[in-house]
Amino acid sequence: MGILKGVIAAAATPLNDDLSINLSGLVQHCAYLLDKGGCDGINLLGTTGEATSFSLEQRIEAMRAIASSGLSMSRFMVGTGAAAFDDAVTLTASAKELGFAGALLLPPFYYKGIDVDALVAYVTAVVERVGAEGLPLYLYHFPANSGVPYAADGVKRLRDRFPGVLKGLKDSSGDLDYSAGLARDLPGFDVFPSAEASIGKASELGFAGCISATANVTGPFAQAAFTGTSDGDKADGLAAAVHIRGEISKFPLVAAVKETLALTSGHAGWRRLVPPLGSLSAAQSDALRTALAQTELGQLLRPVS
Repeated sequence: MGILKGVIAAAATPLNDDLSINLSGLVQHCAYLLDKGGCDGINLLGTTGEATSFSLEQRIEAMRAIASSGLSMSRFMVGTGAAAFDDAVTLTASAKELGFAGALLLPPFYYKGIDVDALVAYVTAVVERVGAEGLPLYLYHFPANSGVPYAADGVKRLRDRFPGVLKGLKDSSGDLDYSAGLARDLPGFDVFPSAEASIGKASELGFAGCISATANVTGPFAQAAFTGTSDGDKADGLAAAVHIRGEISKFPLVAAVKETLALTSGHAGWRRLVPPLGSLSAAQSDALRTALAQTELGQLLRPVS
């Protein structure tokens, strides 16, 4: 069984004026998420964290900042996928060496039409190059962005081949049948859908929790949905988290998550994104603020400067 469970935030990455990673701000944000932010764990440098927009050196620098921060590494998985095989190996090896509880591996995402055999061979090559001992590996299934799905058959073959290495999978496809099938067919394999709504079916379908972009701001509500002391508390938490996510999801997701962080913290720096992603327009920001004012985040909204 894996260590990572429950509500996991796909952490947004704060940036400096020059679009480099604000390392102290990243540590501070992660510390908040693991405390008052209501999260059990953090997915560092995932899609919401703009990982593929950063260089290899920037990503490793951010990983080292977290590893040296004093925060519990047992609560962190980190994205290690890259288009270049050697970069994926280097990042995955760094995650292992720095003591992350999981390396989250995207498939190679430039060449499309990769068949199951080739993808199994790719993951096998990464594991063999990094070394299986002490490597907690999770697969990142996001075909809408990567264009390369982790087919269920391939996941099962990899689990059979590396039972002590392959701990689970993050599913950002939105296909709960896919997630539920893996959780059913692979006992002890931790499956994390990517939206808070799945928490309501976690017990029924065998999910280990969720890994969500919007958990950057819905964490306390999602946590209540996952571990509330009564059915009423769980239902209220789930409804609040789903409502907030629904409003944020009406806009480009990464930009909208960062805009929400700006609106709830008052810090305009959260609006910075690495090109080609861009921040919300003024009109979009106003529309999001108006929508969030009708959610459970309404009382947290602040002027941004």
